[in-house]
Amino acid sequence: MNTQNQTIDVYSIITNRIIDQLENQIIPWRKPWTEGGHPQNLFSKRPYTGMNTWLLGSLGYAQNYFLTWKQLTAVGASVKKGEKGTMVVFWKRITHERDKNSTEQPTVKSILRYYYVFNIAQIDDLPEVITIPFPPDTISGITACDEIIERMPNCPTIKHGKQKAYYDPTADYINMPKQGSFDSLTSYYGTLFHELIHSTGHQSRLNRKEVVEPIKFGSDPYSIEELTAEIGACYLNSITGIVNTQFDNSVAYIKGWIEKLRNDKRLIVYASGQAQKATDYILHIQSYQKSEENLVEQEAEAQ
Repeated sequence: MNTQNQTIDVYSIITNRIIDQLENQIIPWRKPWTEGGHPQNLFSKRPYTGMNTWLLGSLGYAQNYFLTWKQLTAVGASVKKGEKGTMVVFWKRITHERDKNSTEQPTVKSILRYYYVFNIAQIDDLPEVITIPFPPDTISGITACDEIIERMPNCPTIKHGKQKAYYDPTADYINMPKQGSFDSLTSYYGTLFHELIHSTGHQSRLNRKEVVEPIKFGSDPYSIEELTAEIGACYLNSITGIVNTQFDNSVAYIKGWIEKLRNDKRLIVYASGQAQKATDYILHIQSYQKSEENLVEQEAEAQ
């Protein structure tokens, strides 16, 4: 399985897959992956990030452990008849060296590449020596929500002055309706997570252009930022094990995203990447370190 085939339009394949799910009334980034655990590679234990998290998590497997074709065949296992792999994507950095007589620095370009993985439920004959642990129990629920907010670096002020949820990028604060205005505490925290993701775009944090630069309601940058905030909030919901029941699941909502995805095949990939960076910031973790980039390359080569 060649990850180097440039004739494949990865953006279109991923976008079309999301559109198919939306047309079937499935909003994939909202499907919680808590019970199955964070999707990860069975051997390296490396968790998948960005859109791969919810692309794999939305498949509905009992345990979110995955292997590449080469990894499973190397241990004598095989894919069950009729089962197909799932595409995951990653960014590969390509360095273009200048002419040896040139004084200019080499240019670095990031290219979207892909490979396929299989869930352990799709595989026969995995050796008994391979232990497949169930996802570890973690602190979840309201306690975890509070901990995330308390530990967020440079967390904006959270006010409850108006009965409206919004983030003010100029004054750098979040306003939330009082908790009693929501039908549940989980809905309150799910909405707060949405606004927290917005706040990561402030210039003192990630300096995201969709937040820092003036944008008009309904514009393309506005849509990108809203999708970023929603995906990021859903990511945090799954981590804490809560379900936000106040999400818009209307036909008009789904139709709107289908139209936007059809008009911009790069939208979902870009927004997912921004959402990952935002959640990493809130959780105070670094997902894009060199060590992880090397692990991604190694896994992609294991095809």
